[in-house]
Amino acid sequence: MTFSKIVRCALGAGLGLLLAAWGFHGNAVEGSTNQMATKQIIVQRFSVTSSKSFQEVASRLEAAVGHPDMSAFRRDVTSAKTYSEVEKIVNKAIGSSGFMEFTRFDLGEVVRKDRGPGAPKSLRLVVGNPLVMKQMVERVPDAGSYAPVTILVDERPDGVHLSYDTMASFLTSYGSPEAMKVAQDLDSKVEALLTAAAS
Repeated sequence: MTFSKIVRCALGAGLGLLLAAWGFHGNAVEGSTNQMATKQIIVQRFSVTSSKSFQEVASRLEAAVGHPDMSAFRRDVTSAKTYSEVEKIVNKAIGSSGFMEFTRFDLGEVVRKDRGPGAPKSLRLVVGNPLVMKQMVERVPDAGSYAPVTILVDERPDGVHLSYDTMASFLTSYGSPEAMKVAQDLDSKVEALLTAAAS
């Protein structure tokens, strides 16, 4: 099992060229009061590589995450009268990791349609905890763009990779110590989950 952290940088140059082509000037659309801004975010990726089979790694991961009926979950949260009731609903839905699965995308299934059953498997899981998301979004509204989080599990020549873009790296530039503390705790839990699944 190996660990690696990859720093990725998303640049807004393409967006800037597009805005210029459309006749936007500065931070405002001509003739409009709407404000536009581009923010550069440096993202840190945590990755664990396992020598175990894809199925074994995925099964370990899934066993630690709650799998509520999302239709019933949304209905229950909507019907809740107090935050205390929401807490009870969420705590019933999460698994031993403290997370629940919101949805999943079997990316490998699409690849296999073209390359056949021997194509590498790839699964994207969207997991999180609504109570944790609330703590971050209250302090940094943009955190809602990054939570719940994505876990990617995929087969490569050197093994099965479990990858996660850390929440703390997304929120660093927003300058909220309170949100960063929540994000760092979230990152620790996700990294522990991936490490355990890969072991």
